[in-house]
Amino acid sequence: MRTLFHKVWNAHAVRALPTGQTQLFVGLHLVHEVTSPQAFDMLRQHGWRVAYPERTFATVDHIVPTSTQRRPFLDVTAEEMTTALERNCREYGIQLWAPGGPGGENQGIVHVIGPELGLTQPGMTIACGDSHTSTHGALGAIAFGIGTSQVRDVLASQCLALEPLKVRRIDVNGRLAPGVYAKDVILTIIRRLGVHGGVGYAYEYGGTTLDGMTIDERMTVCNMSIEGGARAGYVNPDETTFAFLRGRRFVPSGAAFDRAVEWWRQIASDPGANYDDRVSFDAAAIPPTVTWGINPGQSVGIGEPIAESADEEALAFMGFTRGSRVEGTRIDVAFIGSCTNGRLSDLEEAAKIARGRRVAPHVKALVVPGSQAVGRDAEARGLDDIFRKAGFEWRAAGCSMCLGMNTDRLEGRQVCASSSNRNFKGRQGSPTGRTLLMSPAMVAAAAIAGEVVDLRAMLEEVPA
Repeated sequence: MRTLFHKVWNAHAVRALPTGQTQLFVGLHLVHEVTSPQAFDMLRQHGWRVAYPERTFATVDHIVPTSTQRRPFLDVTAEEMTTALERNCREYGIQLWAPGGPGGENQGIVHVIGPELGLTQPGMTIACGDSHTSTHGALGAIAFGIGTSQVRDVLASQCLALEPLKVRRIDVNGRLAPGVYAKDVILTIIRRLGVHGGVGYAYEYGGTTLDGMTIDERMTVCNMSIEGGARAGYVNPDETTFAFLRGRRFVPSGAAFDRAVEWWRQIASDPGANYDDRVSFDAAAIPPTVTWGINPGQSVGIGEPIAESADEEALAFMGFTRGSRVEGTRIDVAFIGSCTNGRLSDLEEAAKIARGRRVAPHVKALVVPGSQAVGRDAEARGLDDIFRKAGFEWRAAGCSMCLGMNTDRLEGRQVCASSSNRNFKGRQGSPTGRTLLMSPAMVAAAAIAGEVVDLRAMLEEVPA
């Protein structure tokens, strides 16, 4: 009895290496503008070509401006990096989606456009020069974040040398309470297992809670697997997966789709599959959760005090004390977006909170769709109008304030309520800026209140 991980790994294994690693064939390679320039330069230095250009797809997301995407970008560095990626993709015959270029309407965060275009499919091995590539596991793929030298290796050979992994099954069972979302689930998992708890593992997520989640919600959970130390995270493909994929651009159609579904069913973990470890969580016990520290494992339920055993360095940096509460913390910036929570359903949940209310006067609030397609769909539903009327800035697609490699950055000691995935020191562009991770709906509630609040009170209110 085998897990999906072992089935996919074995199907893509080229050979065992003397190092103990496996040479693994990569079915899909995703590229963006930040980790690829040096990799392409290394190809040129060696005189190598791209082995399978039809299996590589590129977009611009990390450094792209979100206030305006008219070319040339006003941000000189962003324009230079985008131009370099355009040149590299032309030279090596790689499909690129960038603002102002052919197919630019498909531009967006790499982990958002992959699934929405149907590039991501069950049973695939996927690699990208970005930590949060595990996102694609939500559709039953095994997806790895890689470094620049490995980007070079995949471009040149379509293979990676990887250490074999153990598999931990994480079951979440029961119904989530109102005001509790997939983001709260994964923050709770990381809080319990630790930021290093997944080292050497792939995480398989399951249980009745995951079974009932949409693909968007599953992507949020899988996205942050890396924050718990896991190399990959995935959910077994099911009817929800197949319904999501049907009709997407790069997915087979007609009888070919039906045949694909038959195979996708077979690669799911076998009943009674052997796991190296198993843990379980009660969904009903998960509260709205917010981080207080400097890694995603340092979090509390919104009504809980920070533990007496809390890390001193994190407390000092964030300005908290043992026994204090995050609830009531004044914020300066609110950010809704990222590859964790920049999808249409995330914006819909945040808009429920924003509708008929106003952002606090001292708060700068941004809503950044994860892709141009998400932005178009949101605008078709009038979500942009809801956010604008509430005092949020409505932006174009990109990574934006998740990592601050663009012009969207914290300043000084600002505190940001963020729907992104990392709260490390300096993550959002300021070495002293402070990040509080939470669900998009919680971010919207904080933006309106001007401080971190329990959004469940707002869910019960009817705005004037």
